[in-house]
Formats: sequence, C-alpha cells, structure tokens
Amino acid sequence: MTTDMETIWQTSIWRQFGAAIDTLKDAIVACPDPLWRGRLWDAPDDRPEFTEFWYLAFHTLFWLDRYLSGADPDFSPPPPFTRDEMDPAGLLPPTIYTKEELLTYLAHGRSKCETTIATMTEERAMESCDLGWIEFSFAELLLYNMRHVQEHAAQFSLYLGQQTGHGIDWVARANR
Repeated sequence: MTTDMETIWQTSIWRQFGAAIDTLKDAIVACPDPLWRGRLWDAPDDRPEFTEFWYLAFHTLFWLDRYLSGADPDFSPPPPFTRDEMDPAGLLPPTIYTKEELLTYLAHGRSKCETTIATMTEERAMESCDLGWIEFSFAELLLYNMRHVQEHAAQFSLYLGQQTGHGIDWVARANR
C-alpha cells in the first residue's frame, strides 16, 4: 500500500520528469523542416550528423527509453529503432528519423516513464543498475535520466531561439 509521502514523491517526480519530456516534445514539434538536419554546434567534418537536431532528438529518446529499463541487458527499443546507439563504435542510425517517428517514440517513452514512476516500489528504487560505465540505484538513474532529457530540451530551445528568433515556452509541470 502506498503511503501519502510515497504518493507525494511519485506525483512530484512525474510532474517534473513529464515536464522535461513535454519540453522535448515542444522542441521537436517547433523545429522547422529546414532545421531538422541543422547542426546544433560545429563538429568534425567526418561526423557532422551527430550534431544534427534529428539525431540529438533520437539520442535523447533512445536513452530515455534505455535508462527507464534499468540494468536490463535485453533492452531493445521499439521498431524502427535499433540498439546501434549503444554500439561503442558510435554508429549512426540506419536512417534519418522523421518528426513523426520521433514523436511516436516520445509518446512511448513518456508512457513508460509515467508507468515506471507510478509503480515504483522501494525495492525497485534501491535496485542496483550497473550500466557498464556507471552504477546507480534505479532511483538515482531516474533522476539522472530526467537531467539528460532536460539538458537536451534546453539545448534545443537555445538552438531554435538562435535560428528562428524564438525558443519554446517553459513547461512548469507535465501536461497531464
């Protein structure tokens, strides 16, 4: 049975994590088609795709999904996405994903995040998640994940502001 304090924490964490995801969604939606392949910063000429808006949006959504899976070694994103993002060789996805594909992936991640937080138990929160390069409790991994989503959402807002003259609006809490 959930205590009032657990409910307060789960609701608060969801509202803020959901706000980060909603901010990311707003940025993806607001990105004009000519900027979809725009570089957010200068990159080496041999790998500029890694700095393009579409790729960074995919990267953010992939890791949102991956981190919500904890230490699950069998993690696999939904089709058409692949595990290439986890390849140490730094492989690009096999295709340039469309806004529609990434908004569908965002909806998947948002739902998974909301469910993960709503069903969080103390045991799950304390579970060790060794990702190979860092180890967290699942609760800390959840906060790390939220910071990662918000970092890229802010990066997109800055980029859109610089390129179009206006960024995206602040989202105070999840839209539901």
